[in-house]
Amino acid sequence: MKNILIIIGIFLTFSVNGQDYISGFVQENQAHGEHVHFAPLVNANVYWLNSTNGTITDENGYFTIEKIKGKNNFLVFSYMGYSSDTIEVGKSQKEINIVLKQDLLLNEVVVEERVKGEFVSKMKTIQTQTISTHGLQKMACCNLSESFENSATVDVSYSDAVTGAKQIQMLGLAGVYSQILTENVPMIRGVASTFGLGYIPGTWMESIQISKGTASVINGYESTTGQINIEYKKPDKADKFFVNLYANHMMKSEANVLLAKKITERLSTMLLTHAENFANKVDDNKDGFMDMPLIKQINLFNRWTYDIEGKFCGQYGVKYLYENRAGGQTSFYKDTDYGTTNSYGLGVNTQRIEVFAKNGIQFKGATHKSLGLILSGTYHKQNSFFGLNNYDVTQRSLYGNLIYQTIISNTNHKISTGLSYVLDNYTENFNLTNLDKIESVPGAFAQYTYEIRENMSLILGLRSDLNSKFGLFITPRTHFRWEFAHETILRASAGKGYRTANVFVENTAMLASSRQIVIIEDFDVEEAWNCGINLTKHLEKGHDELGTISIDFYRTDFVNQIIVDFDQDASKAYLYNLDGKSYSNSAQIELIMTPFKRFDFTLAARYNDVKATLNNELIDKPLVNKLKGVLALSYATNHEKWQFDITNQLVGTSRLPNTQSSPAEYQKAENSPAYYILHAQITKKYKNLDFYIGGENLTNFVQKDPIISPENPFGEHFDTSMIWGPIVGRMFYVGFRFNIK
Repeated sequence: MKNILIIIGIFLTFSVNGQDYISGFVQENQAHGEHVHFAPLVNANVYWLNSTNGTITDENGYFTIEKIKGKNNFLVFSYMGYSSDTIEVGKSQKEINIVLKQDLLLNEVVVEERVKGEFVSKMKTIQTQTISTHGLQKMACCNLSESFENSATVDVSYSDAVTGAKQIQMLGLAGVYSQILTENVPMIRGVASTFGLGYIPGTWMESIQISKGTASVINGYESTTGQINIEYKKPDKADKFFVNLYANHMMKSEANVLLAKKITERLSTMLLTHAENFANKVDDNKDGFMDMPLIKQINLFNRWTYDIEGKFCGQYGVKYLYENRAGGQTSFYKDTDYGTTNSYGLGVNTQRIEVFAKNGIQFKGATHKSLGLILSGTYHKQNSFFGLNNYDVTQRSLYGNLIYQTIISNTNHKISTGLSYVLDNYTENFNLTNLDKIESVPGAFAQYTYEIRENMSLILGLRSDLNSKFGLFITPRTHFRWEFAHETILRASAGKGYRTANVFVENTAMLASSRQIVIIEDFDVEEAWNCGINLTKHLEKGHDELGTISIDFYRTDFVNQIIVDFDQDASKAYLYNLDGKSYSNSAQIELIMTPFKRFDFTLAARYNDVKATLNNELIDKPLVNKLKGVLALSYATNHEKWQFDITNQLVGTSRLPNTQSSPAEYQKAENSPAYYILHAQITKKYKNLDFYIGGENLTNFVQKDPIISPENPFGEHFDTSMIWGPIVGRMFYVGFRFNIK
């Protein structure tokens, strides 16, 4: 740690004099009635012609780039879906502002160049993969949990056989070790970690950015294995009116209506609404339990933006969610069976309110200096029962992040520093056990970005947080980028992550079973180191980009981890701190290609080696598949009037928890089998209207007997936690999307 601080100190005191740079804004024209105004293009590429020296614009469309010596004085500006432009820069020129135009056909309002569904950023120091709106529409993507079917990076599976809760895995580890944000505000954490993937409707999302390994220290200390950031549709850029209706053959229906309004040149607002209903008891495997719970959800989001160009930007919003889940045996009726052993039922009633404010100030006369303040508050109440188990929890959380950004001497040396505060207040009860807790965490951070050369950059970050329960957290992190050959980029990262566990809300499978929960000791904070390396080659044909090929390897080593041990005894769940080793090795190769116009594919393979010490033995972590392969194909006809999408997944075996202590009829194999699933969708597009029809799990593969002892749910062997594969078979759906620009 001392060495890291010394290195940071050396870099912070190092400056280079005499270097020249140019800055400016990249924008677009937006028409609103008779008025036209400029809007920033965020993450637009800016680079010198025939050079690897480049940058991207910030949230205000602003960029700063160092001039390079020699005769090259042409600056290229590009943004997906817009016509690129090349500008000659004068020798003494210090500022340039440019407006890019959408790349439209003259005879039709259709984007000429097909927007990619997935792409990897060239310029960012941290390896970042983006799923665009186009990528999200390759499947129905009703919510966030269904948005990663084309990805080998993120695994999504059911957490148990009765609640319908879905969980993600990155680098072979549970999603709680990844940080999930909405527009850089932590969102799916605490109580929301169980069902939160279903709280973000697919049609609300503009894009998803995925990065592996430890993330920037600016967003906190919790990210260990990766970060997922969701960008919602923006009031000043979204369609004035958008509607999406969806239904499947199991009688689940969803409706989404989005309204955007430009009130003044500076003020815009947007209302995003979502409703879903599933009221059909389905039991295809005839075990007496519903394959999926009945669900009713209402989800509302009102957001506002206020922008004074080049001076101030504010974003404000409030969200409300109501959801009710009812599952269990098909014979269960709450009015007569709740609290009895007549039939097994479960119910989860959720109410959630979120408010946020994001303010950014650009300093007058110093466009490279800015001050940002993010504030958010969350109220989340869940009342639930699982058979005879009752679990009620309320979370009240506050989050604040103050960020100051500037340069040192020139734009090769950038620094971000600030203060943060997190307050989590839990009122929690499991049966007669009170589990209330409060955590207050003030923190401070600094992050230094050094553009070493035009093809090399380094980020050094350090933060310190004081947890009211666990004491001081010191979090160092570093990221490195080197384009050592043309379009060939090496990235590396290393750092530490912490998190405090919420064992009941994060392990609902324990509640929906007859396992006796045995807590061996008080829990310490979870703590882990992560390091990784990535090699990305951007493939070209002439001036056209064909795609990317990426190879990476990441390792996570736990200093402490909360172990949930289902192996010692099939009738018990032991919970204790790690005593020994726990680690994850994850390797992946991925090819994203557009070999010819209107056709693209993703081919990926991933290997996980995840082990933990359970009951003094280092063994494979259960329910983690070692191998996964993905082949996603997408083809569109001329002007994208028809689009065809197919996703193939091959999922490897995983170790199952030991059931040898159970009677012979309830014992399971040591490993799950490998399986293959197929999804497909056809979309017919008109000017403002899309019709789509598709199918999920078309191979109809389902896990056999997902529930142990379903005939006796109040007996000692009942268990819903042994989920390693799909529990719902072939499903067909239809829907349409309509928009008014």
